[in-house]
Amino acid sequence: MSARPPSDRSAPGSKATLATRCIHAGATTDAVSGAVMPPIVTSTTFAWEAFGEPREHIYTRSSNPTRDALERCVAELEGGARGLAFASGQAATAGVLDLLDAGSHVIAPLNFYGGTRRLFDHVRRRTADLDFSFVDMCEPGNVEAALRPETRLVWIETPTNPLLHIVDIGAITALARSRSILSCVDNTFATPCLQQPLLLGADLVMHSATKYLGGHSDVLGGIVVAADPDLGRQLHLLRSASGGVLGPFDAYLVLRGIKTLALRMERHCANALAIARYLEGHARVARVYYPGLPGHPGHALAKRQMSAFGGVVCFEIRGDSAAVGEFLNRLHLFAIAESLGAVESLAGQPATMSHSSVPTAERRAMGIADNLIRLSVGIEGEADLLADISQALDS
Repeated sequence: MSARPPSDRSAPGSKATLATRCIHAGATTDAVSGAVMPPIVTSTTFAWEAFGEPREHIYTRSSNPTRDALERCVAELEGGARGLAFASGQAATAGVLDLLDAGSHVIAPLNFYGGTRRLFDHVRRRTADLDFSFVDMCEPGNVEAALRPETRLVWIETPTNPLLHIVDIGAITALARSRSILSCVDNTFATPCLQQPLLLGADLVMHSATKYLGGHSDVLGGIVVAADPDLGRQLHLLRSASGGVLGPFDAYLVLRGIKTLALRMERHCANALAIARYLEGHARVARVYYPGLPGHPGHALAKRQMSAFGGVVCFEIRGDSAAVGEFLNRLHLFAIAESLGAVESLAGQPATMSHSSVPTAERRAMGIADNLIRLSVGIEGEADLLADISQALDS
């Protein structure tokens, strides 16, 4: 009996475990050569069979074989109809906003990523005549109270950056759907391994692929997955028009990262939980933010809608910014750096780093204190990370 040709290989399906789907989702084996990783196709244009007979790919801004493989993979992992890869997480967020007409109203979290708030409040409010309301989404009633006749999008982030608030995806997306309002969930902190918002009712899910999907601090990218094929086609047309696409080499790097995503997330989550428990009992720590701790206000909800609690831990050190600086400068394994979600551990002060673009008064209203420290816990040995934090706190 002859071997099955590569082109007959199919995706593993929804019954396979997430770890298996991370490796095989999207049927990314090359149909021509049998290469188990798709080739990096750098061509910007593709020859037609003949006049009036274009091939599947015409121009890379519209579609590219390498990028398509990544998009199929993430769409399958999220349980969606179509994925669209963008040049960055911010470009992906902007792509979602492109769905909205001028004059539309958007509801977003009070506490969420500072770069997203900057795009909303300081760019699209001015350039696209969009209006935004920022509410505490931990109580779904606050979203309902903020609804207007012109509301067209509810933007959800859970867990939030940096305070790790947990938002009830099912309750808020049901509310949005009852009013024919789009909902989009920033799933960057959770990844499809821990949380699948489309299966909980969201219309769209967004990732900064720079973070856990890529996972190695070497690629910039963003991805949006649509639950509905028509919405996916609309996003594709808008992205082709605006041009903020992910390049083929970057698409390859993200796809390579996804192959080990499930394995990495297990270690991220285990290390983060151990660190959160350690910090919770330390005399120099005033407060710990981690949904895996039973005392976290969103712990029960996180257990219902997530399979684990993520790789980010935040805490307030006793003291002021000087105490923050002393702690960060004593760390050896944790690099002081922007970003998160990579194999190496990173540490920073949100007030002066991830949320520095948010005005001081607004940042304080969000609950982000100057003594708040964010740890992106990597996949190093647990004992080594705990020892590093211990010596930095106790020196």
